[in-house]
Amino acid sequence: MAKSLLIIGAGGHGKVVKEVAEAVGYDKIAFLDDNSAEAVGKIADSKQFVQEYQAAFVGIGNNKFRNELLQRLEQEGYEIPVLLHPTAYISKTAVIGKGTVVEPKAIVNANSKVGTGCIISVGAIVDHDVVLEDCVHVNAGAICKAGSRACTFRKIDSGEILQGF
Repeated sequence: MAKSLLIIGAGGHGKVVKEVAEAVGYDKIAFLDDNSAEAVGKIADSKQFVQEYQAAFVGIGNNKFRNELLQRLEQEGYEIPVLLHPTAYISKTAVIGKGTVVEPKAIVNANSKVGTGCIISVGAIVDHDVVLEDCVHVNAGAICKAGSRACTFRKIDSGEILQGF
């Protein structure tokens, strides 16, 4: 049986999400986007695709908008997966919420808790005992030091180091 995924947002982040989804076995993938010729429809059309796509994922970088869309997709009946690239290191004691993507070469270390709808970008480091609340974006190369905490909707920019203990 084909694994199908509808991605909301066909921009740069959406394309990264597509590649991660392909790497973990999704073989039927489509986009919804209000401004892309690659999309099969507009974002407002999401409910029309619930029978065709078992899962949906928000590939939009805006943390607050991503949160709104995640809630809507769940209400519409979509499964909201966690997408973990095969080259990412995920500790067996880490907890990662639905709608989160962990991109290539990223690290989520021991006892860390990652909320729903987060983005752990390429090469980002989330060390041990970190708490990332919902819809946090740890950008490429950013570091969340041991014991650090990021509140809901926080963006940790590339090169930034979030202090911990």
